[in-house]
Amino acid sequence: MELPTQTYRVTRADLVRYAGASGDFNRIHWSDRVATAVGLPGVIAHGMFTMALVGRAVTGWAGAPDAVVDFGVRFTRPVVVPDTDEGTEIEVSAVVKEVTAEGLTRLDITATCQGEKVLSQARALIRTTR
Repeated sequence: MELPTQTYRVTRADLVRYAGASGDFNRIHWSDRVATAVGLPGVIAHGMFTMALVGRAVTGWAGAPDAVVDFGVRFTRPVVVPDTDEGTEIEVSAVVKEVTAEGLTRLDITATCQGEKVLSQARALIRTTR
């Protein structure tokens, strides 16, 4: 069973806010000059910010934050955020892989940006609320 796709817009302003909240002011997250100098295609979103957006989708599917029992991802491709008002979008979808004997639901998650998968081995275990 597929769950409804969730779409999140990411702009440079979001990256600035996340940097302030997380304390991660690495210049690859705000300077095109630095990002391209180290071989990146441009400014990239913080990996943990990307993971947090996916976590927001998981929480929505679960029905409550405390219903997320386990959640993990591997980062495979950076989310490039152009210097425009529109930024970019991350699309998050999931498939129910199983419901355990304990009543937990195992999800396989896909996160894409510009048609490219940005995470691998993205999985969650949730307890659905009643």
